[in-house]
Amino acid sequence: MSDLTPHQIVQELDRYIIGQSEAKKSVAIALRNRWRRLNAPDDMRDEIMPNNIIMIGPTGVGKTEIARRLARLAGAPFIKVEATKFTEVGYVGRDVESMIRDLTEFAINMVREEHTQAVQEKALSRAEERILDLLIPPAPKPQSPQTVSTSTNAATSSSPAHKGPSESELRQRTREKFRGKLRDGSLNDREVEIEVASEKSNMLQVFGPMGMEEMGVNLQDLFGNLGGKKSKKRRVPIREARELLTKEEADKLIDMDRVTRDALERVQQTGIVFIDEIDKVCARTGAGKSGPDVSREGVQRDLLPIVEGSGVMTKYGLVKTDHILFIASGAFHVSKPSDLIPELQGRFPIRVELDSLTEDDFVEILTKPQNALLKQYQALLRSEGVEVDFEDDAVREIARMAAHVNQDVENIGARRLHTILTTLLEELLFDIPDVVTDTQVTITRERVENVLSSVIENRDLSRFIL
Repeated sequence: MSDLTPHQIVQELDRYIIGQSEAKKSVAIALRNRWRRLNAPDDMRDEIMPNNIIMIGPTGVGKTEIARRLARLAGAPFIKVEATKFTEVGYVGRDVESMIRDLTEFAINMVREEHTQAVQEKALSRAEERILDLLIPPAPKPQSPQTVSTSTNAATSSSPAHKGPSESELRQRTREKFRGKLRDGSLNDREVEIEVASEKSNMLQVFGPMGMEEMGVNLQDLFGNLGGKKSKKRRVPIREARELLTKEEADKLIDMDRVTRDALERVQQTGIVFIDEIDKVCARTGAGKSGPDVSREGVQRDLLPIVEGSGVMTKYGLVKTDHILFIASGAFHVSKPSDLIPELQGRFPIRVELDSLTEDDFVEILTKPQNALLKQYQALLRSEGVEVDFEDDAVREIARMAAHVNQDVENIGARRLHTILTTLLEELLFDIPDVVTDTQVTITRERVENVLSSVIENRDLSRFIL
């Protein structure tokens, strides 16, 4: 689990997300509390429950981006799910328990990767020996003592006093010479024939009814092992053979029982589930109890026991959700948080409202983050040998137009910048490198106005283009 302090977490989020200080603060506190609970006295550790968070704000203001960046900072099992993917038990679709099964699968892969890195050096050494065995077959097995004695006496009577290196010594010298070539890459393109395990088929993962999801996986494992592990021969370059054999040797060195134990413990103690679009499962204010609203409230009722703490059976064992942190988010355009069932509202005690983005925010979004949109387009065109420079006035004008369209047509937050920039740079991206051969292109305010002003001023046109 990451041991970053709340201030350090906010600083990391500031590198990618502009504004929304309240949301960042709440997420940072929640993430730090995970570390604090794990270091609390044993008698209190199980009593400390996570304070789940619900983030409320219009689309495109950074709710999902906060979740994505949080996943990288957490160093813990993390999964983002869409609430709209789930249906009430009895309806066709995925049940809400599948999010815990997916989280467990993610944790298994995470821990397996960590264990693989721990044995990587040993696995690489074993793979190297297997490749050398293919290039220089090992010496034949020694003969029986009686045969060796007879052949030695015959050789002694007929051979001169000076003896050269033995066959095993010569073979070892050759092996070491090839080892050096193997390590410096001289043999990378040489082909060898190796035997690798054949990949399992995923044909059995087609069960749809409730409760069969995890059973389908178990049946696949069962039928996949009935005939033993199948292998096939492949002729591949040594470069690829080293990777395949290293992976195979690493799998042999890993203790999967220990991986499973560690992963289950990590899920239960530090797991984080981000539920996006939670507002889409709200029953709208004044709506009747018919149609899709029945399924919506059913999803909420199914979510309730998981959020408040229950046991979910996975193919790796029982997972208790008591200490899993749940973060929900939604725009709540046509509904409001109070439309959630009261029991579920009580399980998300911390509510954070995210602010709509202003023109100044758009200017910072375009320039400051490490993955800023302007930097992305500059990197794309740099691959063509073209340097693109955006003047400050041009950036300000792009931000002004984005804020204007959001206010006049539909507020989609920072996503409006994608449509504005795509329209602005469409001709340039199409003409490079066939028509535009310059190595330096400057985007000025006049160019932005010439390309976008007609679209911005025509409300009907901007509704469909921007």
